[in-house]
Amino acid sequence: MTSSVLISNITEEWVESLHRWHLEFFFIPTTVFTLATLLANPVLLTCIFLSRALRQETRYLLVANTLIADMLFLILNLSTVICNAVRAPIPWLLCEVITAFTVTTYCCAILTVTLMVVDTYAAVRWPLHYHDILPPARTHRILVGLWVVAAIYPFTLMIIMETEKGSQSGKVAVCLAIISFGFIQVKDTVGIHLYFFIAALICTLLILYCYIRLYMVTRTQGIWQSRFSRARVTLLAHGLLLLLYFAPGFVFTMELCLFHRKDISQDVRVWISTVNMCVFMLLPRALAPYLYGLRYREISDSLMQLLQQHRRLSQVTVS
Repeated sequence: MTSSVLISNITEEWVESLHRWHLEFFFIPTTVFTLATLLANPVLLTCIFLSRALRQETRYLLVANTLIADMLFLILNLSTVICNAVRAPIPWLLCEVITAFTVTTYCCAILTVTLMVVDTYAAVRWPLHYHDILPPARTHRILVGLWVVAAIYPFTLMIIMETEKGSQSGKVAVCLAIISFGFIQVKDTVGIHLYFFIAALICTLLILYCYIRLYMVTRTQGIWQSRFSRARVTLLAHGLLLLLYFAPGFVFTMELCLFHRKDISQDVRVWISTVNMCVFMLLPRALAPYLYGLRYREISDSLMQLLQQHRRLSQVTVS
């Protein structure tokens, strides 16, 4: 059986499972989460980029990069979910390109939130030399590097797949990253597992190291004494956000493992993939702008100034 026929058969079975369980209605929470985020993220980005002080700070540039990556991910994800829900056929090559861009934006967000923890550690550990270590110009280069690193693997993999399998002129009933990655040969699948596992492990270990060192450096300063101290609340909020960002990646790795298992029913795979794609991957992105807005006072102050200016302009226009 040729790869194009195999892909067509699997996607048709996937569609049957989706509609048998009425999973197309998951586009409703997907739309709600996406719209809530797309309404909040541009406001925070405006607060950051209109303020000269904020756009000169590394941590706010990292926040802005995370918000931009999240917005791109959400737009691509919502477009895919809607096309799948209405059974719109998608050319296989276009599906691969969308998958590569989606994985790039997801990985870039993960790398950026990891770098945010490293940035916090550097600011606390070397306060006198922090601005020399990470000036704005260097931060810009680092962010460009993050996007390049995040894009290398998915686009290289896409090119290799097209080179090995040849041109796929047919269309698929659904476009999903799990299907795109699942059709790679088994030996390459092991490489995918290693890539995602090692990348997640490095980020996790780096985050844990920075948090442990932060606690050791600041434990004598009394900021951890109160149960509801700002340090504890900040750590809890950021820890929750990190968990929500990383968890869908581990679920996706589990999906790849289940994709080739013959003893797992198609319905189970479809349920796990749909819930992960339509809920788990969207939760951190829906919560992020509100947690950032509450956590960073400078962003909150910039937002209040924008609202006051808008109110004054409205009053002038009315009068």
